[in-house]
Amino acid sequence: MQRIFHTPEGVRDIYSQECSRKQKLQEKLHRVFHQYGFEDIETPTFEYFEVFSKEVGTIPSRELYKFFDREGNTLVLRPDFTPSVSRACATYFNPEKEVVSLCYTGNTFINNSSFRGRLKETTQMGVERMGDDSPEADAEILAMTVECLLATGLTEFQVSVGQVDYYKAIFAQTGLSQEEEEELRELISQKNYFGVEELVKNKNMDKSLARVLSQLPQMFGSTEVLEKAKSLTDNPQALKAVARLEEIYELLKVYGYEKYVTFDFAMLSKYHYYTGIIFQAYTYGTGEALIKGGRYNQLMKHFGKPAASIGFAIVVDNLLMALSRQKIEMEGEEGVTVITYRKENRIQAIQKAKELRAQGRNVALRPEKVTKVCEVEL
Repeated sequence: MQRIFHTPEGVRDIYSQECSRKQKLQEKLHRVFHQYGFEDIETPTFEYFEVFSKEVGTIPSRELYKFFDREGNTLVLRPDFTPSVSRACATYFNPEKEVVSLCYTGNTFINNSSFRGRLKETTQMGVERMGDDSPEADAEILAMTVECLLATGLTEFQVSVGQVDYYKAIFAQTGLSQEEEEELRELISQKNYFGVEELVKNKNMDKSLARVLSQLPQMFGSTEVLEKAKSLTDNPQALKAVARLEEIYELLKVYGYEKYVTFDFAMLSKYHYYTGIIFQAYTYGTGEALIKGGRYNQLMKHFGKPAASIGFAIVVDNLLMALSRQKIEMEGEEGVTVITYRKENRIQAIQKAKELRAQGRNVALRPEKVTKVCEVEL
């Protein structure tokens, strides 16, 4: 019985026109990165486990692809670029003295549960800015997010912006345990209003705190949400977080991109290293986020060089799927001119191919297939 070779579950081959479209898409996104002054960096496909450990705040250990080297060290296929780029920045740069702006392209690996139907290997492109805690940096990263999507040909999309510090400031007053916080975070992220209401009611919590936490799943929309967020609390840190969003929104008006932005106070990432703003970009044709990002001011401390930072990652596979479903044509590479030849005219074929390639054309030389005729004696 012939053995059939195929890819493992969660990974796939990309070839022909799809591969060409993907490469062209990456070129467009890369151009935007460079226009904003970001410089390229490549980090290893696998790192020491400590780079993605629980203390860093990345995905759960059970979702990591782990293996061992000859010395017995635990290694991990990178599930996320942000810790990798942060480690490299701490190694080669000094973000405490100068702003470091880096961009990357590569694949990430997450051992998702099979029933989710998600790819386990995806291509990501993104940017990280270390050593800049300004609202101007927040606004520029959001503007880049919009420009990347516009560069692909998308016109209908939304960038939803949250504020992790607002939630953290309120939660700090509750006295709930870490386990209870995980449950609360999950319910809020799912916009489960009744679930949050039930949880806080059973904890005998201060009424004002219970009210604001119960309202979080419903706090999404335009700038009126910011006014509501301010009206629900007098917590100084929470109010400071809202003021930051208001300032960022005013700066986005200068870029002319405020129409693409909405606010969502229920947005809480599974990546615990986020502080400050957090955002995701969506369009129709796929339920998954095209771009995810946010501020992570404490992550660099884990690698020995504390520095305020912000960045985002584009899930290229999701973006490509959305473009395909919306029937948005990607400017592809020039087609291939095929020159077939026989042995007697191969010299002329090679010369012609050389001439066309010098003109910038894509040329493939192919021997002419001769069909063999079977002769039967009568």
